[in-house]
Amino acid sequence: MTRYADIPKPIRSGLVIVDPERGTPQRIIVLQFNPDTLERSVAPQAAGGEGGGGGGDSGGDRNEALRLKGPAQESWKFTAEIDATDQLDVAAPNGIHPQLAVLEMLVQPTTAQLRAASHLSKKGTIEISPIETPLTLFTWGSKRVMPVRLTELSVNESAFDVNLNPIRAALSIGLKVLTVSDLPAGHRGAELYLAHLAQKEQLARAAQGGSFAQLGLGRGI
Repeated sequence: MTRYADIPKPIRSGLVIVDPERGTPQRIIVLQFNPDTLERSVAPQAAGGEGGGGGGDSGGDRNEALRLKGPAQESWKFTAEIDATDQLDVAAPNGIHPQLAVLEMLVQPTTAQLRAASHLSKKGTIEISPIETPLTLFTWGSKRVMPVRLTELSVNESAFDVNLNPIRAALSIGLKVLTVSDLPAGHRGAELYLAHLAQKEQLARAAQGGSFAQLGLGRGI
């Protein structure tokens, strides 16, 4: 008889917040449930610009038709669920407010950063650099670990406790994968992207190739 203890626990997807200079993890966010579906979009950065297709009036340079000017632009979308009632062994006096706040702070500067910027403005600083957020990594198993920027966070709260703390919510999350085109040379995120791309190349080499016969081209091309 198979015991429940013998069943391996599924690996969870999540986010890791990293100090970009030291490379040390600041916080690990484990999604309570793995999303049922993932929507990914991969768009090439064509050197000839958009519309370099077939017609003579496309406006593209014919010499650039097969050239790429950088890594593909990749985005992810999925729905994550948080449910305090599924974790009855974990005290939740604030409902799921803490979990929601952690995700929302990925797109918010801290009060300390805002106060510092305000202080510089009052001192008459002409140019104030935009506030830099920590480096965020999205993980989907060991073969998908990539630097990302949160581009969309839509929260649908569907249940509340007696104190109106949310206890169940569905979150629509959008992520943009950051590449060497988005990050400065030598940035830790750029190195992590290159490691992610190298692993993708390794997986592509492991795929079995087809044959001309399967394409109905017995004589080749």
